[in-house]
Amino acid sequence: MKRGWITWDKTELPPSAFESRLAKVRQHLFEKELPALVVYTDVWRSNQGRYLSNFMPYWNRALLVIPRDSAPVLLCGLSPRVYPWIRSVTILEDIRANMNLAKMRDENGWNKVGVLDFPLLPYDLSVPNAVDVPWIAIHPEPDEGELSMYRHAAKMAREILREELRAAVGLIDHEFVGRLERKYRTAGVEDLVVLVTNGDTPPVPPIGSTLTPSFSVSVAMEYRGHWVKIVGSGFQPAAGLPPGASNSKIELLSGPYSYESCRPTDLKPGSIFASVAQSTIGGKRIFQGDTYRQGPNGPELL
Repeated sequence: MKRGWITWDKTELPPSAFESRLAKVRQHLFEKELPALVVYTDVWRSNQGRYLSNFMPYWNRALLVIPRDSAPVLLCGLSPRVYPWIRSVTILEDIRANMNLAKMRDENGWNKVGVLDFPLLPYDLSVPNAVDVPWIAIHPEPDEGELSMYRHAAKMAREILREELRAAVGLIDHEFVGRLERKYRTAGVEDLVVLVTNGDTPPVPPIGSTLTPSFSVSVAMEYRGHWVKIVGSGFQPAAGLPPGASNSKIELLSGPYSYESCRPTDLKPGSIFASVAQSTIGGKRIFQGDTYRQGPNGPELL
């Protein structure tokens, strides 16, 4: 199972946030004369479905269908036993135990539909007369509700890592990673990838080594479906570094997928991304990085 416990705290992200997002989708459908938008989602490519409905699957895949004139429908491969849970953590009420989009199109008399990022649709899913709707058309940049969630996730990631870094040197890497796992999971983190290194390699899964002062740790974590990445070292706590340095690596966090490598020129205004840079101290490779938003005047630390 990829994720931990998924819940929806409506004081953090109110239903009104989704009403505004769906209104933008429906306005686009009206302008393009499309009756509905189809959004593919699975356990890895969940950012878009999460943004529009708060649906984040534990496994399997689904199609989120947003009609122009009615409530969203989830066509999924999950069994009905999980439908009560889905309804409790999403805005969805109409959930159907299949991915038979053709049947839904026939029932509604739709001759064509919009498909979000149609070129990225899995090859085995056929959607005749599909019209591509680019993600940027309905999500030009994170809204205030989404930004608030990213900022909260980044703050949590930094605080927990900073606390555990203080006593990390001398620990076996398995124990250190286990401590981080416990802290992040109990704080509500759904997915977590922790990699470590003593400076001879890039960060990798723990292998039973004792952490030395030259160690670095990379934490990529998902909180309520919002990914952030923080990288710190035994020399100093995680800290923001200037993105775009010649030795930095950029990963987009707010695209269709959870996180993926990209070039600085691929970043759009409002993009949420991680930047990780490498330096050498005493012959050891030291890694530092943090999560940023591409603002009007350049990168802004979240």
